[in-house]
Amino acid sequence: MQEDFLHYVWQFQKLSTNILTTTSGDELHVINIGEYNTDSGPDFKNSKLRIDGQVWFGTVEVHVKSSDWFVHKHQNDLAYNNVILHVVWEDDIAVYDAHNNQLQTLVLKEYVNELMLFNYKKLLEKKNWINCENQIHQIDEFTMSFWKEKLMIRRMERKSLVLQKRLTELNNDWEALLFLILAENFGLKLNSDHFFLLARSVTFTAFKKEVSNLFNMEALLFGQANLLNEEIEDLYYKKLKTEYGYLKQKYRLVDSLVMLQFFRLRPASFPTLRLSQFAMMYHSQQGLFSKIIEAKSVVELRRLFEVSASDYWDTHYTFGKTSIKRIKSVSKGFVELLMINAIIPLKFMYARSQGAENFEELLKLYHSLQPEQNTLIKKFENLKVTVNSSADSQALIELKTTFCDKQKCLHCEIGNKLLYQS
Repeated sequence: MQEDFLHYVWQFQKLSTNILTTTSGDELHVINIGEYNTDSGPDFKNSKLRIDGQVWFGTVEVHVKSSDWFVHKHQNDLAYNNVILHVVWEDDIAVYDAHNNQLQTLVLKEYVNELMLFNYKKLLEKKNWINCENQIHQIDEFTMSFWKEKLMIRRMERKSLVLQKRLTELNNDWEALLFLILAENFGLKLNSDHFFLLARSVTFTAFKKEVSNLFNMEALLFGQANLLNEEIEDLYYKKLKTEYGYLKQKYRLVDSLVMLQFFRLRPASFPTLRLSQFAMMYHSQQGLFSKIIEAKSVVELRRLFEVSASDYWDTHYTFGKTSIKRIKSVSKGFVELLMINAIIPLKFMYARSQGAENFEELLKLYHSLQPEQNTLIKKFENLKVTVNSSADSQALIELKTTFCDKQKCLHCEIGNKLLYQS
């Protein structure tokens, strides 16, 4: 038995009857279960109970065994002096409060539905990829759709917290925030952290002053990315190196710790190309932040990011090594990943900062984009879970990482549904 299950039973009053009796034989009526406390102190605060006809206000503490009160040393903690009810699975010892009065105790196992208990144990006893992988296909479409939408909101709100912290660090400069998160996402999974560090080392203040000069922007990015440190017999490379030396002095840039990875990347995703495409995006779309905020459709957003690397890269993937001529444009799939992971969360956060709610608009954008293709999504598809759009894939990523991986089945709509299936 886990304490988390007992919290769930008490919080949502999943009991087989409303007629409750404490171990002392007193009738117990729950007026208010209280507020679930995730910090230190008793598990439920501001509870209101009627015990043996008398109304009590205070806190409720939950344990698997009564003796856990002493294991956790609550008898020495003043925060527990206001406990009016001890909720346990097994009453193995008498517990007394600070005034030496025996605590009123409710034994939950006498009131828990047997089917729910059986399904709970069944759900957690197997160590699969997810606990419900043999049952998730049984969940009706209405429950899944409702839960996916809630997961989407949860995911955007969680991302907003990260973005808000960064925005605060940037003195509420929204354009600088966009610059950082776009750079991070242009780095893809392998180089995202280093692209983020690169953007911070360049600073948006310096970068935007060179936005009308594509060559200078590339010099800043390649230089701060430590890609101009070698001696290569290539005219374009030498010009970039010279210009970077001047720009580094001009903006008083410090050496960065960026070490970009090329290994395991397809040539089309090499960081050299991504940096040039990033520079081209800002060069060709001045006022990018305003355009993103004003865009209402996927088509409008996609146009903002349909860029190619500069001419040099038509015949190169790395400095000094020529290749067959091919224009290095960003792919549709890459642009959609930008929208999913950077642009839509930013639009969500900005709307909220302006006192507006635009979730329906953003949900429509998510539904217009193809789902991500990765191992996690493929496993859900193999379990017969419907994945029609990026709205589904984002919801499932949130489900797996914040519920399944943390064994939070009791806080999941799917887990709750399965608890009562016969």
